Amino acid sequence: MQISSRFSVAVHVLTLLAVTPPGELLTSDRMAGSVNTNPVIIRRILGQLKKAGLVEVRAAAGGTYLRRAPAAISLLDVYRAVEVVDNRLFSMHDKPNPKCPVGRTIQAALEDTLTRAQTALEQQLAAVSVAQVAAGTGELVG
Repeated sequence: MQISSRFSVAVHVLTLLAVTPPGELLTSDRMAGSVNTNPVIIRRILGQLKKAGLVEVRAAAGGTYLRRAPAAISLLDVYRAVEVVDNRLFSMHDKPNPKCPVGRTIQAALEDTLTRAQTALEQQLAAVSVAQVAAGTGELVG
């Protein structure tokens, strides 16, 4: 299992927004050029980020803006906006064979470990902001 590239693309987009000078328009076409992907992909991710309250998209004006300061957006915020389904990192197969000794107990056996793994990931992501990522690119946060 692998986390999709939506997360890294979303962080890329938010970092672009963080380093773009105020008043400069950043369109999905420009973002797509930086990410090296199709603008449709960027627009889908922007929709998720907008729904999470992280960006404002002004299609008619041709620009996207951060709704919060880059330092106030954690990577956990981004992850939750584009990746997590039902607040669970790991999904369990939901119909193991109850007649099998492993099948009837596997979910309970895994639950604690998977919960701890998800908690560790969330703690790591919560500790890093978009501003820190932008600083890591060598660009100034606008």
